[in-house]
Amino acid sequence: MKVADTIRRKLTEALSPVALHIVDDSDKHRGHAGYREGGESHFTVTIVSTAFEGDNRVARQRKVYTILAEELAGPVHALSVFALTPAEARSQEKRQQ
Repeated sequence: MKVADTIRRKLTEALSPVALHIVDDSDKHRGHAGYREGGESHFTVTIVSTAFEGDNRVARQRKVYTILAEELAGPVHALSVFALTPAEARSQEKRQQ
């Protein structure tokens, strides 16, 4: 199973997101620490979930890192997380229009 698929499965099971976007950024890090031929070492995750309501940014990221602890200890070298509530995601969409 691909790392991105595992990330998707774990985050979906734990946080029931209304939106989840996973981008493999590994090619942008070619030649840097942690880069692996074939990718799946550097990711950007944008996740929208009611599970983040009441949490600050650090607490949200900790939730995601805890869920993905096994991947972060192994195949994933770097993970960038954008964790939003549904209201925050709607607000961002309105600003971008």
